[in-house]
Order: sequence, then structure tokens, then C-alpha cells
Amino acid sequence: MAEIGVRSPGVHLLTAPPQGQSLRVDRLVTDLTGLSRSHVQKLISEGRLTAGERTLRANTIIDPGTELRLEIPEPVAAEPAAQPEIDVSVVYEDADLLIVDKPSGLVVHPSPGHDDGTLVNALLGRAGPEGFGGIAGVRRPGIVHRLDRDTSGLLMVARTDLAQHGLMAQLKARRIKKTYLALVQGSVGAAVGRIEAPIGRDPRHRTRMAVVPGGRLATTGYRVSERFADWTLLELDLITGRTHQIRVHLEAIGHAVAGDRVYGTGTSGRGPSGLERLFLHAWRLELASPSTGELIRATAPLPPELERVLAELRAESR
Repeated sequence: MAEIGVRSPGVHLLTAPPQGQSLRVDRLVTDLTGLSRSHVQKLISEGRLTAGERTLRANTIIDPGTELRLEIPEPVAAEPAAQPEIDVSVVYEDADLLIVDKPSGLVVHPSPGHDDGTLVNALLGRAGPEGFGGIAGVRRPGIVHRLDRDTSGLLMVARTDLAQHGLMAQLKARRIKKTYLALVQGSVGAAVGRIEAPIGRDPRHRTRMAVVPGGRLATTGYRVSERFADWTLLELDLITGRTHQIRVHLEAIGHAVAGDRVYGTGTSGRGPSGLERLFLHAWRLELASPSTGELIRATAPLPPELERVLAELRAESR
């Protein structure tokens, strides 16, 4: 059985079971720690496993009762590679920050399964690692907040640690106004509304979020911008910033976002004719400059592929 805490960084003292047969040390340490055999073999090849004063090899045979010393180093996060070939649309820029218009389909920062081809890779290709704040770690240089991969629109990127700290503080205090545009299924009754419902992990589908008792407080304001026969275009104010908040809240009131194949079903999941992506766009940002306190406003118009869908709906309405 794996020993408690052996997966954590540090020095660990292990003992081969006093009764039993002699075993290869890589197999024995794998059984004792619960680490993968390949990981154990890597640690051994780096000289991090000893018995007394003797450095061991992976194929060393260990007798019952032998005491071992295993060192597990602190993990080192790999720095993302610069990819200048990925285009970045910058709508605002000063000494403190960039505001970029992220396209749908682009992941914000590296994560398991997305080691490259992200917005962070593109930003590093544009300015280098010295150009962004490091508070969020080497894999998230300058990142203050995120957008879902399928959501397009405005995203702030801090150039310095001081700016990153200031922007994060504004977000926490809810002083940054983030307004989205979303096309939703059906006719939203009230012209103006507010959704207050707690959001947490969906107990039936652990990869999704849901409105659940005991979830984190979440608030979304909305205004009807335009009405169509079977769809409504909304302006939405993201007052809190929970994962998938807008999508979860709109699905919860019966008006899923068009093209949402995670939270929508049937017609809403497909969206109107011509829609090939999620119809959710981070349209406008209002914030205070981290250095001067002056008001900064930025707007990103709807991408052409979403404007074409609205044009079709307007034509049908006429």
C-alpha cells in the first residue's frame, strides 16, 4: 500500500516489508509510494534513491527490511513557448495592460491537453515573458481573468506585477464592469432582469456546472437588446465571475445560449441557421487604470460570423 504523503515533494524514508521476497527496487518503490513506475525510474536515474550511502539503480534487487531514502523534488512548471504566428487583436494598450479581442476556439492559457496554441503562447510571441505580470505563475503570465474557449471577446492582460495585482483587486471588489452579448433560445419575458442563483459542480455531471444549493453566490444582470421570432439577443452584466456563469444561469431560466452544446439541448444546442459556434461574446469592459485611476472603456464588435446570424434573423423577421 502507498505510504501517506509520499507523493509530496521532500525526503521520504521507506522500508521494504520485513516478510516477503527480494524485489527490483523500482517495482518496490512503485508499490510503496503509489507513484507511477516511469516516474520512480526517472527519480532513480537522477540519483534520488539511496540505501545507506549507496545510490541505487532501477534494477537493483532489494532484500526484505531494507531502508530506503527517496527524494522527490519540487515540481517545476514548464514555461510556455512563444508562438508569434498566432495573431492577437489588441483593442487597447498602455504601460499597464493590454486588452485583447480573443477569437472563439482559442484557449486562454496552457493546461493539460493544451500545452501550446493558446492566447498565452501568442502573447509571449508578441512581447516576451518580461512583458507581463508573473503573479499567476509562469504558465499564466499577465492573465487576470479567463474566457471559455468557445467564447469570444475582451480579455485583460497585465504587463506588470503591480498592474496584475491592481486588476485582480478590482475584480474581487466587483469594480470592473464586464458586459456580454448572447443570443438565447425563446422570448425572454422581462425587458430587464437579474438572475441570482448559486453555482457549483453539477452532482450528476462532474464536468459541468449547475445551479445547486450551497453553491457559490452568482449574479447576472440582463437587458433585452433585440427580439426575433424564436430567439432573443441579450446584453448581460457579469456581476460575479463563476465558471460558465452566464451559460448556467440562462439555461436555468429556460433560455439556453444558442449553440451551447454543453448546457443547451436540441434547438438551443444547434442554434439558428448558419450558427457554427457558441453565441456568447465579451462585448465591453470598463475599469480603472491601475496607475492613474482614470476610466478605461473598451469595446469589441460582434465577430462577422455572429453578425451574419443576426442579419439572417432580421431578414426572416421582415
